[in-house]
Amino acid sequence: MNKILRLLGLLVVVFGVISLVVGITVAAVAYDKQAWMTDAMRQEKVPLAALGVKGAGADEIIDNAAALQVAADTVRTHRHSIAPTYSDLMAGGKYDPTNTKHLLYAQALNLENYLYLGVLGFGVAQLAMGVGASMVLTGLALCVIGIALFKMAGQLKTC
Repeated sequence: MNKILRLLGLLVVVFGVISLVVGITVAAVAYDKQAWMTDAMRQEKVPLAALGVKGAGADEIIDNAAALQVAADTVRTHRHSIAPTYSDLMAGGKYDPTNTKHLLYAQALNLENYLYLGVLGFGVAQLAMGVGASMVLTGLALCVIGIALFKMAGQLKTC
């Protein structure tokens, strides 16, 4: 019985250490990607005011998920003022890149998608940081349980 408890305790500690390592790695990679996205946006220096966001200061740049969401929603509103839908824009016809209205709509759609992709990227990074933190806590709990099992095995007396 002691050997089984010791083996079980050791196995639980090993799983705990694996969970700790993987959790720290996942959280660190997610944090790194979020920092990279923030830095990349700060280098672009796109002010919210340039996209027509009401109430935005001239020096308020897009560098986080909330600002990306506001900017994307604003671009979407502007795109809808060109045409409510892509079908309405085409009116049964075909895309014409020489038509300035078609070109402006396509550029707005591209910018809107880029901004929403940034919102998604921040969300995924934050989700991964949460998963990593959860794995670290699980790893710590497993290590504590494994050590307790190991100690219990040492205190049991054989018959």
